[in-house]
Amino acid sequence: MNRKNQGWLNFLLCLIIAVNLVLFDHPKATPSMDIANSQTPEALTEIRGVWLTNVASGILFFPWGINRAVYQLAQLNFNTIYPVVWNRGHTFYPSTVAKSVTGEEQDPVLNIIRLGRDVLAEIIQEGHNQGLRIIPWFEYGFMAPPNSKLAKNHPNWITKSSSLCVKKPGIVKQVQTKPGQNQNKLSSQCPIPTLADPDSLQNSTRKLVWLNPLHPEVQKFILNLIVEVVKNYDIDGIQLDDHFGMPVELGYDDFTIKLYQKEHKGKLPPNNPLESEWMEWRANKISQFLEKIYKRVKSIKPDCLISVSPNSQAFSYNNYLQDWLTWVERGWVDELVLQAYRNDMGGFQAELNKPAVQIALKKIPVSIGITTGTGKRPVAMKQIQQQVKEVRDRNFNGVSFFYWETLWSYLTPESPKQRRQGFLELFSEKSPLG
Repeated sequence: MNRKNQGWLNFLLCLIIAVNLVLFDHPKATPSMDIANSQTPEALTEIRGVWLTNVASGILFFPWGINRAVYQLAQLNFNTIYPVVWNRGHTFYPSTVAKSVTGEEQDPVLNIIRLGRDVLAEIIQEGHNQGLRIIPWFEYGFMAPPNSKLAKNHPNWITKSSSLCVKKPGIVKQVQTKPGQNQNKLSSQCPIPTLADPDSLQNSTRKLVWLNPLHPEVQKFILNLIVEVVKNYDIDGIQLDDHFGMPVELGYDDFTIKLYQKEHKGKLPPNNPLESEWMEWRANKISQFLEKIYKRVKSIKPDCLISVSPNSQAFSYNNYLQDWLTWVERGWVDELVLQAYRNDMGGFQAELNKPAVQIALKKIPVSIGITTGTGKRPVAMKQIQQQVKEVRDRNFNGVSFFYWETLWSYLTPESPKQRRQGFLELFSEKSPLG
């Protein structure tokens, strides 16, 4: 979708939000709420989060939408917001770091509609006033549109595929998958990964380039963005997700090849991107950068959480060279939010039962990402409630929902009032996290 169409979509969504927010009617708890009454004492200290994104959502763009949205979440006993701050080569806060690299202080659409205001600061202020944690979400990681100023200004930052794999090295076609589907079948030569998120709007059938996570200038840029947010805002943590890595077929750019040769006595990387040592070498470099981020953030603000929101360990490693279990085991992650976006209960349960998830659960708080649907794929409240129950039955530390727009709105199967009542049944009491 081009920027003009995206602007119109956000405008229409703003109108939907306006109606939804104006008609907000706080539902009352009743003794008949079976799910709420079945909560254990542990459930009263659980993570209850939601992601706020700029894609297919107008919440960041509507002038008074933030205040009312945060109020709604607090009234329905949520306690955590993950607001996007990095997407499609733009920040969603005024950034001197971004301006020095791209020439733009923040997302231009947001800048025009909100008249240059600092939306992140508004979210933090309102969220903390309502007792919610605010953990900015660096959603796009190393991805960028090929026509973005970031990619055009720094072509040497873009990593590439082997010339044997695709006609246009460096551009990866992201393909939408179906819920519960085997996300991709890697060929033995030149795989093209697909996203695990079955409802991913921002990446379906869209070509993107990837910044090289091994390049020192790329690392400096991403680290500076994170440090800027940590230093300048009263946040509770920062979150990296499944895009903190790179597709397994990439890494054939000049910089990475020379670095590999330097560490392998002049030997070239194998043409097969799935060769185990080549995969491990690149994954270790990404892990080393995560360690650098963790130590830098903690040196500035020791109580700032490092949250990651990946897909399953096997999928993350085999497709994106993201070895998050190692990060957890080495103490570089404070909170894990597993993306378990499955519509079939069997597939959802399987994600929760995977060994890596169970290992992480013994070391740090682990919550589960649940899809609340999209405009094209609505999810019924019954499914959401069933999945929350599965999470609680397995003693996870909470849930987070993707995404705000489909919690309760006119995009959902039930009416907004019915949806809010459903969430109040799930979260009938406050759950302060401190």
